[in-house]
Amino acid sequence: MKRFLTILKWCLIVWGGITLLASLIFAGFLAYSIGIGNRNRINSASEKDVRFVLNWCRLDEKSIEKVVHSYISSRSMTGDHLDAYAIKVTHLDTEELLLTTDGMQDHWYRGDKLPELLAEAVGIIDGTLHEIPWFPEQKKLRTQEYYVYPVSIMIHGLRPTAVDIIFARPSDRMIYYFSLKT
Repeated sequence: MKRFLTILKWCLIVWGGITLLASLIFAGFLAYSIGIGNRNRINSASEKDVRFVLNWCRLDEKSIEKVVHSYISSRSMTGDHLDAYAIKVTHLDTEELLLTTDGMQDHWYRGDKLPELLAEAVGIIDGTLHEIPWFPEQKKLRTQEYYVYPVSIMIHGLRPTAVDIIFARPSDRMIYYFSLKT
């Protein structure tokens, strides 16, 4: 019986240690998520941070002149976020955008000639403009002045709930990136 109590005592000590460690990890994660480690970052992105945007749509990442605006939201536990960038590039013309089309599904679409799903995805932008007032509204994005490059669109039912979309406005050499998960 004494041996059983000794084994039970050590099992309870080990279990208590594991529980304490798990509690500390959970409390740290919760403090990080709610506290200082998870805040919106506004206009803090560098050229290095936004290179992926030009790489995704097969434009030259070396053509980044400057990051005009950036917004990187805090992340929820489920990954909900809003990220957006406005990037000025050294050169951008319509022919360059059309050259990135390689016959595959991923290519640039003119803003006034969007497929239905992409038009629906662009439509969710207006609901976020209070956080990113510098981002073009969807009415402007759906004109011939803009080109749209869909990177990713997730849908539930028939409604987009997560998008990664790149917009180009050759007239002033601007690239806009929009990423949202709700």
